[in-house]
Amino acid sequence: MASSLPSITQNPDIRFLGKALGDVIRAYGGERLFERTEHIRSTSVERHRGGGEVPVADLGLETLSLDETLDFVRGFMLFSMLANLAEDRQGVTADTDADMAHALARLKAEGIGGEQVAELLGHALVAPVLTAHPTEVRRKSQIDHKNRIAALMKLRDAGAEETPEGDRVDEAILRQVALLWQTRVLRRERLFVKDEVETALAYLGEVFLPTIPALYARWDRALGARSPSFLKPGTWIGGDRDGNPFVVAESMRYALARACETVLVWYMDQLHALGAELSISSELGEAPADLVALADAAGDTAASRADEPYRRAISGIYARVAATHAKLAGKPAPRASSLKGEAYGHPRELRRDLATIAHAVAGADHGPLASGGALGRLIRAVETFGFHLATLDMRQNSAVHERVVAELLRVGGVEADYAALDEASRVALLRRELASARPLSSPFADYSEETATELAIVREAAASHARYGSACIVNYIVSMAQSVSDLLEVHLLLKEAGLYRPGDEPSAAIMAVPLFETVGDLEAAPGIMAEWFALPEVAAIAAGRGHQEVMIGYSDSNKDGGYLTSTWQLSRASNALAPVFAEAGVGMQLFHGRGGAVGRGGGSAFAAIQAQPPGTVQGRIRITEQGEVIAAKYGTRESAAVNLEAIASATLLASLAPSELSGKDEARFVAAMDELSATAFKTYRDLVYGTEGFRTFFRQMTPIAEISGLKIGSRPASRKKSDAIEDLRAIPWVFSWAQARVMLPGWYGVGQAIEGFADKALLRDMAQGWPLFASTLANMEQVLAKSDMGIARRYAALVEDEGLRDAVFGRIRDGWQATHDGLLDITGQSRLLEANPKLDASIRLRLPYIEPLNLLQIELMKRHRAGEDDPRIGEGILLSINAIATALRNSG
Repeated sequence: MASSLPSITQNPDIRFLGKALGDVIRAYGGERLFERTEHIRSTSVERHRGGGEVPVADLGLETLSLDETLDFVRGFMLFSMLANLAEDRQGVTADTDADMAHALARLKAEGIGGEQVAELLGHALVAPVLTAHPTEVRRKSQIDHKNRIAALMKLRDAGAEETPEGDRVDEAILRQVALLWQTRVLRRERLFVKDEVETALAYLGEVFLPTIPALYARWDRALGARSPSFLKPGTWIGGDRDGNPFVVAESMRYALARACETVLVWYMDQLHALGAELSISSELGEAPADLVALADAAGDTAASRADEPYRRAISGIYARVAATHAKLAGKPAPRASSLKGEAYGHPRELRRDLATIAHAVAGADHGPLASGGALGRLIRAVETFGFHLATLDMRQNSAVHERVVAELLRVGGVEADYAALDEASRVALLRRELASARPLSSPFADYSEETATELAIVREAAASHARYGSACIVNYIVSMAQSVSDLLEVHLLLKEAGLYRPGDEPSAAIMAVPLFETVGDLEAAPGIMAEWFALPEVAAIAAGRGHQEVMIGYSDSNKDGGYLTSTWQLSRASNALAPVFAEAGVGMQLFHGRGGAVGRGGGSAFAAIQAQPPGTVQGRIRITEQGEVIAAKYGTRESAAVNLEAIASATLLASLAPSELSGKDEARFVAAMDELSATAFKTYRDLVYGTEGFRTFFRQMTPIAEISGLKIGSRPASRKKSDAIEDLRAIPWVFSWAQARVMLPGWYGVGQAIEGFADKALLRDMAQGWPLFASTLANMEQVLAKSDMGIARRYAALVEDEGLRDAVFGRIRDGWQATHDGLLDITGQSRLLEANPKLDASIRLRLPYIEPLNLLQIELMKRHRAGEDDPRIGEGILLSINAIATALRNSG
């Protein structure tokens, strides 16, 4: 951090940035803070080099004043942020060979040619979906400074000594580090939904808009042909109301309007640049008639452009996009047009005009101007982003739908007590109502606030379809979906807004998507979907659409049944769903609800997609991108390109590459996983749900209570006013265990399962020959490497009941050791991450910086819980949470 860095890293960027941070601390914090920080840093490094031989007391943490503690924590947090930046630049955490060129080469080697790839891409969909799940602890101001440093480091790589503005590059980097040091870390106010919308739009507008068209240009070259636009982003922000009372119709209206405004302004910027570029004169070549017609229709009579039909045509298109902005965004475009244009009614009209120009530019001889360039990228952008930028998902809990439908039926005089009906009676009643075109709700009836809110939401969705086109909202996700009636209730609500239409050929403009979350729900999923497709009206709608989406949840299934069982049940559910969809003649589209931490489905998306059961990807996949993962994967155009290409190429491979398993191996491996999962499930449930006092242990050992003060999201931490584990959201559950360095959701129960499994040789075969098992172990190994039972023991000391503390922590410690030893035995390693030296070095670099933060956090929590009311104690706890999360990277 200061003038030198631990020798465990050879990354020159980390050394350079660490020295810059040390210089900033000396300049702005003073020599005393610098020396104390450097002493703690160097002592902690020596402690970790020597395997903990240096006593903790030698760190000197107890000599820090509260003000020095706050500054120290900030310094270590910023070092971790800069180390993350350096490693991202070097591709330390990126998947190797995770690109389209390697995927196509591998498929070709397997005898799969371009025709099969083109056929798949013709109906493919790859969609990263941004959500507002609260695991991003950093303010956007910090992320912006970090990105500026990344851009300056890129200049430095190129050998530039000065920036385009004339500043010396190294001085400019130092200036940004100094700004980081002086930027407030903690949010003063809790985020609102509009804040979350604006944060997402920053990524979508500044990164996704320019990056995706550039990726297509690369892929088209690799494919040797123009591919369909199959990569399209999505978002939940402004439409996800499950457990978030602050998401209402106005939130949806705001999110979609701002998205529309963002994409149209970007189109106008590109058109403005394109007008400057396409200075082609008709005096130097004949212009096609359709281009001339487009230019003449623009109404651009400037004499200086009389011989420039391309520029005149672009002027007309610009005027029409500006008019579209005024119509859809409800305000004039930032850069007005001097021409009058009629607003476009649909993105395909804009694309048609752009294509007219592109065909004219290419000419009959397809010369050098035919390669696409900026015009080709703009056309690709219009295909991908339309006027909506990103598809917005709606989401609500099935229990809310049940209450709302029950009230509508009661007030409408149809059924007095819908909730009392059994499933068969509910389905029959809902189908009768769906067969009728008459609305169920009345503008003259008085409804509860909940029902009025839900009706307003679906009506806003209908208005948005009319305004922006049907691509703006495609999916309505039903959380805790446990029956067919849970999905029919959504159709009934959609019918109230005209988004479901009965008749001989029924239609649903928005798809009802079940989210199967718990272990029990995953097991029941195939049966529910079979019943769903058995309904004639549903079968007709699904056949017309060509596919049906099912969302599978990693977080709640993990909290419910533990890591191994969650992973296995998700795979089994996917596998069991495939024949159900095949029988119905409907394409299967799985939506993977993953988080950043391994306990919530985190880890390499490239490996995870390839590890999906054969026949379950089918070219269509959606994946949630949440919290800190968004900044890590999509914070810059370079990192976004790497990660988007990884999920696209993995989807291609998972859909077309032959399975590596023989039938015999698959049967043996499945049976083994069934046995392992059963043992792990029982072990996990016994600890978390079967141990008296466990919830007290958890809440006293971890900073779960303190995390609520971080103000990192608009949604409450628990679904209900309860301290039960069942009611706690999966995000703070995982996040809390990570802070205490236990990482329990990412491994507990696996060690006992391995210990109890007789055929260890079979497990070694599975680790070598089964992508699913290999990916499961790799993710777990990363979690084990980031955990520390020594530090965890210190957190456990916060538990007041000594007997409870010793009993529960003893089980956790023994379980960790069993998991650690079992993993090494299966993988044949002598230590964790022996086979992954890059990741090993990355984690070991951070350990000397995380341990002091943990120790300070524990001390501050003791003082806070003892009743000390100095506000700096609370601030220090929140800073330490922020710093530890930054250092661990994927902790939420």
